[in-house]
Amino acid sequence: MNLFRRKSIATLQADAASDTGLKRALGPMALTLLGIGAIIGTGIFVLTGTVAAQNSGPAVVLSFVFAGIASIFAALCYSEFAALVPIAGSAYTYGYATLGEFFAWIIGWDLILEYGLSATTVAIGWSGYVGSFLRDLGINIPAQFSAARGLCVSVVDGSAQAAADCAALAGGPFVSAVFNLPAVLIVAMVTALLVVGVKESANINNVIVFVKVAVVVLFIALAFSAVNTANWHPFIPPNEGARDAFGFTGVVAGAGVVFFAYIGFDSVSTAAQEAKNPQRDMPIAIIGSLLICTVLYIIVSAIATGVVPYRELNVPDPIAKVADAAGLGFFSTLIKIGAIAGLSSVILVQLYGQSRVFFSMSNDGLLPPVVAKVHPKFRTPYITQIIIGIAVAIPAGFLTVREAGSLVSIGTLLAFAIVCAGVLVLRIRDPRLHRPFKTPLVWFVAPAGVLSAFYLMWYLPWRTWERLFIWLAIGLVLYFAYGYRKSKLAQAGS
Repeated sequence: MNLFRRKSIATLQADAASDTGLKRALGPMALTLLGIGAIIGTGIFVLTGTVAAQNSGPAVVLSFVFAGIASIFAALCYSEFAALVPIAGSAYTYGYATLGEFFAWIIGWDLILEYGLSATTVAIGWSGYVGSFLRDLGINIPAQFSAARGLCVSVVDGSAQAAADCAALAGGPFVSAVFNLPAVLIVAMVTALLVVGVKESANINNVIVFVKVAVVVLFIALAFSAVNTANWHPFIPPNEGARDAFGFTGVVAGAGVVFFAYIGFDSVSTAAQEAKNPQRDMPIAIIGSLLICTVLYIIVSAIATGVVPYRELNVPDPIAKVADAAGLGFFSTLIKIGAIAGLSSVILVQLYGQSRVFFSMSNDGLLPPVVAKVHPKFRTPYITQIIIGIAVAIPAGFLTVREAGSLVSIGTLLAFAIVCAGVLVLRIRDPRLHRPFKTPLVWFVAPAGVLSAFYLMWYLPWRTWERLFIWLAIGLVLYFAYGYRKSKLAQAGS
């Protein structure tokens, strides 16, 4: 049984040059904005508050720094692969070229989980901000239809009371939620947009990105004056007994959680076959989007914990809370608009990225051919996009952010570690390959990327590891039942 059969780089480059039916419509600016669209969203608008309140305190700044450093190592390795093999599929394709089909399947299956749950998580956060914004306008979505099934939800302010006992609160100002309707609707709308076409989706994403970046910059400029430096003390709160509850270990655990917010540059690499000049544009977009967003994350998290005591930031809309506390008045409503726009673009990019991973896996024969079917008019993999939309919308209607997002970070870190290892393997195996972009200091950067990814994974809860193992076990059953026998490499060798 040959589990390590692999595609040659020459074959992948030929695939990239062939006509796959996908339209090359994205330049460096569109690709960079695609990355920013995915990165700026949940990290700033939700995780800044929850990680500060539960893990890091004001040192959430360091959590973002640690996660950003690990991401930069991975981004440099991604850039080398994306320029060398400009083909849809991201880490999946890179693993196929270096470590073989078995590892490629593991990465692809992992990416399916990563992108799907990421989009689900963000859709749930989007629902929270939309509900808050509509209440500002005097419009109230029934509490039963704006949160995860079974949660106790306040009829007064719409906030989820996860720790409350619904039975004990019967007759009080709480109801038991049954369905998160706004989360399902945003997934449906974004799916329809992606079916229509990538260029149209990218144009809308560009507008959204400009809006949310403008809102973030204005927030920084206006809220900075309200910072009370006393709120930064102690900068690293003492540990409270659990590994992830403050102290240095809490800061590292927080970095593992906020890593969820950094998967946007991975989404850029999935667009390689729709880039106009991928050898030049992919490294620019991957590294550029990551650096821009890391700086914004650090500044915003510092301001947020400086304006509001960190323990008060465990709310669905922490940045809006900070704007209110800073006395920004109407700007609090603008923050919510920016958050809605930002989270919308994240959902768009995650659904887009997942469909392109499916597309590549189907082209390789690991998934049924129907997955790669392209619409005759829109030139998009519409069947895959619709299936993914349904698969993401269902859990978005019933899960909480914490439930949906528990696996995203560990899946992302696993994919990053494999890509960093793959760069080293390829440097040893094929040192003379023409590489339009070379990872600088590769013998330091690549191992550092692997070690930092596994270091952050180690601090994630064991329950998260268990769920990852269960997901991978399901994937292995599917691989040996279908992909191993049906893949193009298997057919070529038979």
